[in-house]
Amino acid sequence: MDRPRAEVDEYRIMNSEQLICPAKLTLSLSVRSRRADGYHLIDAEMVSIDLCDEIMISDGSGLKIRSSDSGFAVPQNDDNLVSRALDLLGRTAEVMIDKRIQSGAGLGGGSSNAAAVLRWAGFNDPVAAASLGADVAFCLLGGRARVQGIGEILQPLPYLEREMTLLIPPIGVSTKDVYRAWDDLGSPLGDHGNDLEPAALMVKPELGDWRDALSKATGKRARLAGSGGTWFVEGRHEEFRHRGVASVNVKTMPPHSTDKKSATD
Repeated sequence: MDRPRAEVDEYRIMNSEQLICPAKLTLSLSVRSRRADGYHLIDAEMVSIDLCDEIMISDGSGLKIRSSDSGFAVPQNDDNLVSRALDLLGRTAEVMIDKRIQSGAGLGGGSSNAAAVLRWAGFNDPVAAASLGADVAFCLLGGRARVQGIGEILQPLPYLEREMTLLIPPIGVSTKDVYRAWDDLGSPLGDHGNDLEPAALMVKPELGDWRDALSKATGKRARLAGSGGTWFVEGRHEEFRHRGVASVNVKTMPPHSTDKKSATD
């Protein structure tokens, strides 16, 4: 006999698991070369931070997303990295994503969502994870790591508790466009720990305004996170607003901070 809908919803909540999806922050990034297939080889340091999406996952099928995101639109179809992760696993699930990590900000929100689903299933192959997206392998590991290759070569590094201040513009930045611009610029070296910074500013010149705002507010030269458009500085600084957007103070997270828990815990 079928359960009434309210009873079904309660059953799903009671039998769901909550997955925590930390953003990744790329502290430094060197582009080493470009492969024949167009992928770029990198050497980067990445850390997990306590700006997190949350996923509720349970038996069934379907994907729903709640988001106040002001970057790119988040796909709710087979193009979503969570859907692709489930395909890789050969599984189905009902997934609700509560987005707090802005899409297109260079913080790996979609990759972290996919990695959380892989961890939920006990999957730990970084090469296969990177086939979904370059940042998925690191997000699967979490913590702090040196990341090489296209993102699939990981060297875990000792956890360091650090605080950062972020300024996240409401601007979606395409990683593909930034790497293409980097090629067009003749493979420049970045002056501030990120080879992609000149290319990101070429793709989205308005990012410079946000860099300058964070630098002025903190007295430190802001650095670009990955392909952008998030800017960050070391240390915790007093919150300020630029064009209506508040700065965000974050802390690094150790790998075990990504453990799952049941919805009833």
